[in-house]
This record gives sequence, C-alpha cells and structure tokens, in this order.
Amino acid sequence: MNPAHGSVNRPVSLTIDGRQVTVPEGTTIFDAATRAFVRQAGDHNPIPILCHREHMTPVAVCRVCTVDVSVNGRQEFRLAPACQREVADGMEVRTHEASDRVRDAVKMLIELLLADYPDPEAARASRLTKQGQARGEGNDELIELAERLDVKAPRFFRSRRERPVDESSMVIAVDHNACILCDRCIRACNDVRENHVIGRTGKGYRSRIAFDLDDPMGDSSCVACGECMISCPTGALLSKHNVLTRPPSGTVTTEELAAHPLFAGVSRAFLDFNEGAVVRKRFKKGDVVCREGDYDATAFYIEDGEVEIFIGSPFKHVKDQRGLNSWNPFARVRKSSLAGRGEDRRDDEQEVEYISIDAPVVLRYDKPVATMGEGAIFGEMACMSSYPRSATVVAQTECTLLELGRNVLYILQRGKFSKAQLDDRYRQNALDNHLRGASVFARVARNEDEFKKLVEFLRPRVDLVRVNNGEVIFRQGDPADAYYLIRIGFVKVSQGRPGGEFVLSYLGPGKSFGEIGLMGHIPDIRELAPPGIRTATCTALDHVDLVRIKGEDFRLLLEQFPGVRKSFVEYAVTILKQNEQMIRRINEDSLGDFLQQGLMNAQSVLVLDLEKCTRCDECTKACADSHGGVTRLIREGLRFDKFLVASSCRSCLDPYCMVGCPVNSIRRRGSLEIIIEDWCIGCGKCAENCPYGNINMHPFPTGQAVIDDRTGRRVPVLQQKATTCDLCRELDGQPSCVYACPHDAAHRMKGSDLAREIGIVVSPPSIRST
Repeated sequence: MNPAHGSVNRPVSLTIDGRQVTVPEGTTIFDAATRAFVRQAGDHNPIPILCHREHMTPVAVCRVCTVDVSVNGRQEFRLAPACQREVADGMEVRTHEASDRVRDAVKMLIELLLADYPDPEAARASRLTKQGQARGEGNDELIELAERLDVKAPRFFRSRRERPVDESSMVIAVDHNACILCDRCIRACNDVRENHVIGRTGKGYRSRIAFDLDDPMGDSSCVACGECMISCPTGALLSKHNVLTRPPSGTVTTEELAAHPLFAGVSRAFLDFNEGAVVRKRFKKGDVVCREGDYDATAFYIEDGEVEIFIGSPFKHVKDQRGLNSWNPFARVRKSSLAGRGEDRRDDEQEVEYISIDAPVVLRYDKPVATMGEGAIFGEMACMSSYPRSATVVAQTECTLLELGRNVLYILQRGKFSKAQLDDRYRQNALDNHLRGASVFARVARNEDEFKKLVEFLRPRVDLVRVNNGEVIFRQGDPADAYYLIRIGFVKVSQGRPGGEFVLSYLGPGKSFGEIGLMGHIPDIRELAPPGIRTATCTALDHVDLVRIKGEDFRLLLEQFPGVRKSFVEYAVTILKQNEQMIRRINEDSLGDFLQQGLMNAQSVLVLDLEKCTRCDECTKACADSHGGVTRLIREGLRFDKFLVASSCRSCLDPYCMVGCPVNSIRRRGSLEIIIEDWCIGCGKCAENCPYGNINMHPFPTGQAVIDDRTGRRVPVLQQKATTCDLCRELDGQPSCVYACPHDAAHRMKGSDLAREIGIVVSPPSIRST
C-alpha cells in the first residue's frame, strides 16, 4: 500500500522462520521479511524473487517467492506467493531455509525455468564476452538463485530452439533466448515510466515480449530510458557499450560509484548504462555553482566543502504610483516602479519569516542567505521536474560536488539503501529548516527552546514518502489519517462541486495540507467542516516529496504544544472561511464548448461590446498609463456574437500560473485575484504557464550598476519581475480600462454572465461524485 494515502494501518505480529516481526497491516510477507532480515547492503532476504521488485506492484508471475503459511496454528494447503500475500495476526511463515516442502517447490520452479533457458555456462560466457563490464559476473539473477539453492543442470528436456536477438536499437540489445517472461520489463516501461511500449505477444511456448505492435525495438516508440534493461533479471535486455564512446570530462566511473556509500545497493547495470550521468566538479571559493532562474536538469551532492545559497533578486514588488496625468484625465497613475514591503503595504500580502527553496535549508526573509555542507543535496526539484533554479549557489570554500543527472537522482530516491540514507539526513539536518519555513510553526519557531522540543518530538515520528506525477494523495470524503508537509513539488487541492471540480489552491514547497480532517474534535473546526473526513482532493502535479505525520501523532502534537495548536486552528478557520467565500461565487453550470474556451473558468474577464466600441483604444492606453507604460491587456481575443473577450488576467478558477514557482511567490487572494509577492525572482515560469498569455515579464531598474567589460561604462542593473492584471486593486478597485471607456463598451464580468448575454444554452447541473 502506498504510504502516502490510505487508512492508518494497525500493527500486525507474525513470525518468519521463527523470528518475531511486527509490521503495519497491509504489508506483504516479502516486505515484512525485508524489514526483519535486511538491515544493510549485502544482507539477503530469505525469500527469493525474480518477477518482483520493491518499487513495483506485485503480480506473482514466477512463484519463486513461494512460502509455507500457517494461521493460528493451521497450515494452509497451498503454498503462498510472498510478494503478493498480506500478513495477518498470528501468521507463521516458513521460507525455503526452514521448510523442505518450500525448498523442493522453489528448486522445481528454477529447474523449469532453466529448461527453457540457454546453457547457464554458455550464457554466462556469452554475456561476459559482450557485456563483461556492463553487468559483471554473477549478475544473472536466475543463475545466482540456482547457485544459492544448489540447483544443478535441470532434469528436464532442454529446449534447443533459437529465438531471435534484436540488435535494432542503438542503446539496448534484446536477447529473447535469455527472457524468462517475468514481466519486470513490461511493468518498468508501463507502470514505472509510463511509456507503454513493451507488452507480450504470442501464445504458449511462442510467448515473448514485444515492442508496440511487434516492431523491432529500434523502430518502436521506445525512448531508450533504460528502465527495462535495469529491471531485467537475466540480461535479456543489455546495454550497448558503444553508445557512450567518450564519457564527459569529470565523469565518475562505475567502479567509483559502486564503492560510494551513497550508491550502496544500486544496480551495476544501471550505473554502467548511465555512465556520464554523474560528474565530479571542483569549485574554488567564489565560483558560481548555479544561478536563480536558470533551467537545469541536474541536482548536486556536496562531497566536501561548503557552499552559500541565497536569493540575489531584490525583495520588491511592482508598485503603481497614484496621481492624475495632466494630459489624460483617464490616466490616474503615471508610472510603475519597484517598491519594498516597508514602502508600499498591499492588502493580503503574506507576512513570512522564511522562504522555502529547492534545498535542505530555508532562507530568512530579512537575510536570504544560508550555508550547506558535506552530505547535502540541492536542486532536486529543478532536476526532477524541470523547474527553474530557486536560488543562486556560490562556493564558500574550495569544494567538490557531484552533479547528478535525472535518472541517477530518480534511482537514488527509489533504492532501499540510498533512500534510507537521504531520509536519515533529512531528519537529522533538514527537518528543523523545513518546519521553520512552514507558517503554522512560525509562532513556536520564535522561541528557540520550544522549537527544539518540537523538532525532537517530530524527528522520530515523520515518514518521508514520494508520490508520482498525477497520483491522488487522498480524495474528498476519505477518512483523515495523516498531515502532510510538502518538501519538493506541487500539489493541487480541489473540491468536487455540482457541475465539476473547483481548484481551491496549488501548494508548493514549504506548504502543508491535511490538517482540517484531523481537527474535527476542536469546536471551532467542527462548526465549519465534517469531522474525521477529507474536505478536498489532493493530487500530485509532478514528482512530490512529502513529510507525513500520522493522525495520532498529529493530535498528540496539538496536545503537547499549545502554540502550535493555536496556529493550526487559526489557519484552518481562515482557510475554511476563505474557501466558502470562493465557492459561493462560483457559477455551477456546465457550458460545454464555452468551457473548452477557458471562459467558464474565468471570474473576471474584460468584455468589449463591439456595437458600442469605437476602437478608440482608450482602455489599452489607460491601462498602460496606469502602469508606467506597461499595458496589462490587449484589445484582441475571442469573439462571441457582438462581444470581444480582450486578453487580460481572468482570475481563473484553476490558476495554472501558480504551478511551478520555485519560491512560491505567486498565489491567489481570497477574492480570486492573483497577487505576486515581492520575493519574485523573475524566472518567468508563471508567464510560461498562463495559457492565455496574460502574465508579462518586465524589467525594472534596481538602482545598481555594473561595469560593461566591452565599453568600460557603468550599465544599470535591471531586475525582471512578473506583472499581471489585479483589477486595479492597488489603486481604488475600479479597473482603469472600464473607467476610461467613453462609450460604456468595456465591462468586467464572469464567464458565466457572458454566456447568458450571448444566449449560450446552459445544461442542467450534474452531481459529480468524489
């Protein structure tokens, strides 16, 4: 069961080969044995597997994980597949190491597999000749298992027919003779990577794996990610060494990585296939490692030395200065400039003390600089999800860093031993920083002694879970079982309403969710939300790392830390009331094609009545004059009957612009307008995400200057900032475009109001179950 969601599992006690084991309900026998017997790299689980891997959904194809099971002293007639069978109280499990019955059955299965397999010695010699360094001797899991159980040459007739060898791919060779149809490559391609290229074809003894519609691998839609090759237990899918003829400078060799503690337990085949994906870089003091706003698909691991991480962009927002223009009575503002929080206070502006970034540290708002040392990993979000860098990193001392490619980071996050290392480092070195960046813990963070107690309370109680892109963490109406903090990635929070789904918010690093369903016992919350159940659906939008606190630990936290309880209650009440106000404003009708145009999603569109409009362009001029010459609307767009929907911010119900901001500086007010906070680093991700082109990036002078190397002159430093229409909220709340229209042709209205104006047929609302 995915630990990111589902009900709280009670502990279950059983014995495996006489050893007492306690695991959560829902755990499989194989996973329970792993917990009991595998403590470090090199330890063996007494239950063998061929068709299964810990990160895959078990299918029990090969049955070599067979075990003998007794429940409450009663032995079951059939042997059970340990990869799929769940544990139960009082269960006694005997593996091949404790039961002759199981050992004989497993040996028989191995003999049957070897009967339709190339001669073990010849197969091994062939693989070592072609791929000696790629896979290493003894990396054929079937042969290893035969040796482990002392299975000699099979007693059965050996098949002599030669199956084809597919060499069409430039990256991977396919030896169908070595395939045992375990389906691991199929699940790796379809379930893990979601490429959906590999499947089975044929019947009976003609069965084999195939690519697309039985195309050669090189002619198929295979993207050569290598996941199938890494997953194959027998070498039926092999890496071709001529792909990387000259590794990049600084490449860390396979032998070095295999000996590195961070890569303990990682497959040698994977390391060889990804040779060149890990590069060792050395930096002198003052060297720039990466810059905020840049797009890179790598992460960094600090081997030695220290680096400084900071946000260099000024913490200022776009300010609209009030006043009348002498030559244009409709232009109420003459220019826009950058202003800090102290100079220009805005409604609904967030009061934050810490800013979450793509690193195991947070930055103070008043001093956005921090230091990271040996063992720290940063840049994970930029690497996994192609988001811009959230901060600039500079070497503070001479230091050595490993630059990790996406495939390598992915396998480190998934491997049992490497993940355990990363999780332990997070608990020891990064948990306190993460909690400081969460607003609900800000009150306690001001008292250092109390905050240390809080961190020590949570350190052994947090679980780190990873959720894949598109996976539902929990659904509206599910029982509430845990509270979550987001470490990496973005989560969509939505509610099912009559007529469809309404997006309440997008949450990024440093944000949290799931507390409302756990606080139904508190009177203030009970009045606003049903107790014990989820009030919304939360879905991962990319690779998301979550810190999970179980429900019982969360309630204990509220009991032991009154300051935290008060913060949570205030936050939950605010969110519930804000959501209620937003939902009250939604028109819940479904408008078919109108919805597909994105207009039903709009809460405030600029609509021009073309029968009244004289094309004087006063609306565009007024907007430009109100914002320093930078217009926030364009008199172009979709036409419906006599109405033109001009291009300006629509205050969407589902604001895509909020997804991907590396520093969480764009959000939605309770009144649905978008606000851009002053720590915007100008990366342009929000402008890129807006499907309607209604967020613009504009340069502003910072008051600083640098020397141009070519001319020797001082050149002013410009800072790019995101701007969008806020309905002139910072002026007087009356949109300048509407105010300036001399013919009453410009109006702001909801998309649903526009639909009624032009006579679009409204279908009856439908109830959507969640």
